[in-house]
Amino acid sequence: MSCIETIADYGLRSLGMGERLLPRDGFTLCQQFTLIGSGMIWNIYFGVLALTSGFFLATALAVGKASSFGPARKAAEWFIFIFRGSPLFIQFFFAYFLFLSLKAVSPVFDPLTAAWAGALIVLFFNTAAYSGEIFYGALLSIPKGDLEAADAYGFSGWKKFSKITWPTMLRLAWPAYTNEAIFLFHATTLVFFSGFPARQQKGDALYYANYFADKTFNPFVPYPILAGYFILLTLVVIGLFGLINKRLNRHLPQDARSKMKLKLNIIR
Repeated sequence: MSCIETIADYGLRSLGMGERLLPRDGFTLCQQFTLIGSGMIWNIYFGVLALTSGFFLATALAVGKASSFGPARKAAEWFIFIFRGSPLFIQFFFAYFLFLSLKAVSPVFDPLTAAWAGALIVLFFNTAAYSGEIFYGALLSIPKGDLEAADAYGFSGWKKFSKITWPTMLRLAWPAYTNEAIFLFHATTLVFFSGFPARQQKGDALYYANYFADKTFNPFVPYPILAGYFILLTLVVIGLFGLINKRLNRHLPQDARSKMKLKLNIIR
């Protein structure tokens, strides 16, 4: 089988399209690159959707934690504490069995036991908690002069928040938020190693890398391939977030613009 045929057969294998059976012997580099790359579709799916949806919840959590309204502040504090204080792997584990229990009550909850929905919810809550804490710190760091100037111009309520507070918060938080985005994509590799099963071998990149490592007894080929894919994905994230960072700081002098400093978490 040529490499072109391999890509045609296994390029969308993680979505259940193409050849149903995985290779059993005579593994080639093309097969490993193709199947691991196919699995990256799921990692990108989880990362993009969790990040974009979690962004809005994170903003609400940051505002809630900074609020003078006691119930809103306590709710935000406890949400952030629980999801930042417990390991992501354990969150996947307990969420899966919670969703199984709900499925036993009503079949309406059946989709939640599948990784595409259940695991996405866990990642959504987790990244919202981490990002919410980042945004909260940025809210506290907004220069008082900016807020006083907004008051002097007659800005208040939503207009003040949307025109002054929120853009300034994003500008201050964006370098740290970029690190959170990178780590979120890396954390997606935990999905199929937690409670959520890979049905019909529709797994992510690490699922297929682990398959080849087990079959060939040689982890030094599939895992470096997996690392290479994630390095490329990280470069894309850095590039996109760097462009947004320039956009957020476009009104500042060149020497006053915040720099992107990447400090990756070792463990979550």
